Amino acid sequence: MERRSLSLFLIPAVLVYFLDQFTKFWALKTLAQGPMVIVPGLLDFTLVSNTGAAFGFLAGEEGWRHYFFVSVSILALGMMVWVLASAERRPALLCLATGLVFGGALGNLTDRIRFHRVIDFIDVHWSGYHWPAFNVADSAITLGGCLLAYYFLSRSRI
Repeated sequence: MERRSLSLFLIPAVLVYFLDQFTKFWALKTLAQGPMVIVPGLLDFTLVSNTGAAFGFLAGEEGWRHYFFVSVSILALGMMVWVLASAERRPALLCLATGLVFGGALGNLTDRIRFHRVIDFIDVHWSGYHWPAFNVADSAITLGGCLLAYYFLSRSRI
């Protein structure tokens, strides 16, 4: 893989990973005493332990859940490397998007291995609607996934 493509993948992956781990470390230390209101009626920082996946999927399943999510995370990391390595062309958008997803997936995998759960703390709510808490890794995975969808959908129209 050429140096430019590798940099466009590794820089976001490393930045996301370390920002995610730093903010989770901060959340564990700071929010253990209780939530922090950032924007009243809209945004709080609240420490949440998620033993499941997005929206708490499979959170109630004991025993096999941990190994399942660790395995799925490792497969997702491998898939990101495969997508990038097997691409005939590696435009900046593809490298950036896979780097975002990789860094986020690695951040959440680190939590699953260390704590058997994922640390979430960004809590968005408005006018009676409450979005499930999330973290920096989740945001990077979502943004990277949207960019990948845009890349592959726009490419198929060419």
